[in-house]
Amino acid sequence: MARVAGVEIPAHKQAWVSLTYLFGIGPALARKILQDANVPETTKVKDLTEDQLARINSIIDKNYVVEGQLRRQIQQNIQRLKDITCYRGFRHRRGLPVRGQRTRSNARTRKGPRKTVAGKKQAKTPT
Repeated sequence: MARVAGVEIPAHKQAWVSLTYLFGIGPALARKILQDANVPETTKVKDLTEDQLARINSIIDKNYVVEGQLRRQIQQNIQRLKDITCYRGFRHRRGLPVRGQRTRSNARTRKGPRKTVAGKKQAKTPT
């Protein structure tokens, strides 16, 4: 396995597929990185030379925010929203959907499993 941006990427896959294993790099960006590094997309990672790997690494380090640094940046953005107590920060804090989705019938992903509240029992009427 080869190391790119501090992450072991699969060696038996094509280079563009292996690059998508990095957090923050999708298929389109992986292809663009390989194009900038003059590496054919369909080359397997195990067949890449040290020079090609070094070029890919340098392009990612110079131009893109990936992995731990990107995760940290996302967390800081969410924390900033919470600190300024804006609506989106409030929704993050409460664990509710942030982008305007309905919560009456859906939103189970954000709200978690249902917490059933027992209903009030009817008093039996004497007959």
